[in-house]
Amino acid sequence: MKHAFLLLAALFSLSLHAADFPKGSPKFSTTYAGVLKAAKENGKPIILVFSASWCGPCQQMVKNVYPSSEVQPLQDKFNWAYLDIDDETNGKLAEGFKVDTIPHLFFLDAAGKTTLDDLKDVTPPKDFAKKLQRVLKKTE
Repeated sequence: MKHAFLLLAALFSLSLHAADFPKGSPKFSTTYAGVLKAAKENGKPIILVFSASWCGPCQQMVKNVYPSSEVQPLQDKFNWAYLDIDDETNGKLAEGFKVDTIPHLFFLDAAGKTTLDDLKDVTPPKDFAKKLQRVLKKTE
């Protein structure tokens, strides 16, 4: 019983850490429905980040790329969703998007219907900012 409690506590702490984003990070929704609602209201494109708390490359993006000085000026031009694939709902969504590796990001139009681009693996902040600029040009 004690071991089960410790295991549950460890799993709970992992999910808490996944939601802790460094200062300067975009405002992440943690649900697909939430990011779709925001996009419908403000007309900005969507970034879906399929990730997991145990994924080293994913956490590298969380700590070094999303809050970077190169990316910060572009953050408010998008609606961001951080979708942990270990959450059952997000796992099913990841299957629908055919996510085969993480991190895997999808850039969608504001309606959430058209994939403008995608990105797999870790990308340096400067390159990620360039990707965001290219995606924005597709929405003009």
